[in-house]
Amino acid sequence: MRPFLLIRTTDFRAESSMTEETAINTRDILEINPTFLFRWEEKEEAYLMLYPEGIIKLNNTAGEILKLCTGENPVEDIVREIGRKFQNQEPQLETEVCKFLEVSLDKGWIRRAT
Repeated sequence: MRPFLLIRTTDFRAESSMTEETAINTRDILEINPTFLFRWEEKEEAYLMLYPEGIIKLNNTAGEILKLCTGENPVEDIVREIGRKFQNQEPQLETEVCKFLEVSLDKGWIRRAT
């Protein structure tokens, strides 16, 4: 599986400062933080996260994961759908998706649905 992120900002660090607040559970239901605008940009041929301070360009895998953060799908369903979409049933898929979601939560791109 390819890395999840292709970043165009100078302040991004791929490492998460994971805490209990950012640790992801497979039963968590996540949504895009309304501070960010998440969309597919045809001109860039990529998913983008837009926010007042800049733009984050995501690779296809990251975009597909975030696209499933609708406030309706538990993480376990997101993992299952990503495995189906990318034909990846490897045991570490859940770990990789959860790590990406933890970084996304830590960065404020997503939040737990209420």
